[in-house]
Amino acid sequence: MKKVAIITGISGQDGSYLADLLLEKGYEVHGIIRRSSSFNTGRINHLMNNPEINGKTFFVHFGDLSDYTSLEKLINKCNPDEIYNLGAQSHVKVSFDIPVYTGEVVAIGTLNLLEAIRSYQETTGKKIRYYQASSSEMFGKVQEVPQKETTPFYPRSPYACAKVYAHYLSINYRESYDIHASCGILFNHESPRRGETFVTRKITRAVGRIYHKLQDKLYLGNLDSYRDWGFAGDYVEAMWMMLQNETPDDYVIATGKMITVREFCEKAFATFGMDYRDHVVVDSKYFRPAEVDQLLGDSSKANNKLGWTPKVNVDQLITMMTNYDFSLARKEALTEIIK
Repeated sequence: MKKVAIITGISGQDGSYLADLLLEKGYEVHGIIRRSSSFNTGRINHLMNNPEINGKTFFVHFGDLSDYTSLEKLINKCNPDEIYNLGAQSHVKVSFDIPVYTGEVVAIGTLNLLEAIRSYQETTGKKIRYYQASSSEMFGKVQEVPQKETTPFYPRSPYACAKVYAHYLSINYRESYDIHASCGILFNHESPRRGETFVTRKITRAVGRIYHKLQDKLYLGNLDSYRDWGFAGDYVEAMWMMLQNETPDDYVIATGKMITVREFCEKAFATFGMDYRDHVVVDSKYFRPAEVDQLLGDSSKANNKLGWTPKVNVDQLITMMTNYDFSLARKEALTEIIK
């Protein structure tokens, strides 16, 4: 009998990779997307346009983490074995501009989902395994290096504060209502599916566009921030592994290595023989009101208890992303020539 999974935020980077993984493992996958005036399903179009799975093992539903009723109805309709809560307003800088909305989606949205799970379990007696997408941003002004599961949190943005609330709420529901809830404290993870407003994708998009003379400069904020960058495809596997474990728990997921944004730029531009210093301009408007200087994760607990290790290192990740965006820019350049 197929396992059934619900993924919030399925149209995002992690949601799309997780959907691919679960479908490969034989799951029936239900994704939640927010209704908007335009479809933002580019990352899952390969699933929606596949007649062999669309409507058979892959389903998309309109819903919203801020709407308890839609979550409750969907859970009752799908009878899921697993729920992965990946939905969020996840841009840290933007969370300073829209803090109330960020809190409503990230914090209260998690409460809505956990309450819907609690109600379902009490009514049906069926236990759902729940994954909460926690974030390395919760460590913020880091209290120790590297950061592990026991490191105190010191959030430095509305997004990070909301994630801390959601993290502890998940633990509280695990301990209060016997919900099989696991939290993955994921450090930065990127891919060609990363949103173009995030710094790594801004960099790799710019490399291709600058090479093809579609733009000249790249404007960035703090180049000296250190981050522990991994591949999203590796990290969604860790999410799945957490829910296969009989005992719910919390895990740091990271590579254990960090580089600066400046080094990321240097490596990305060098992929195509360019010097980042000729093109990158520091613009103060991209600085956060409260900066996070360094994030470095210790994933030894996940290594030991789950058997999880990252397969893609940061150099391979940068090559993957720059090659993808180079090809994308080449298509854009050809389109401009045709025009």
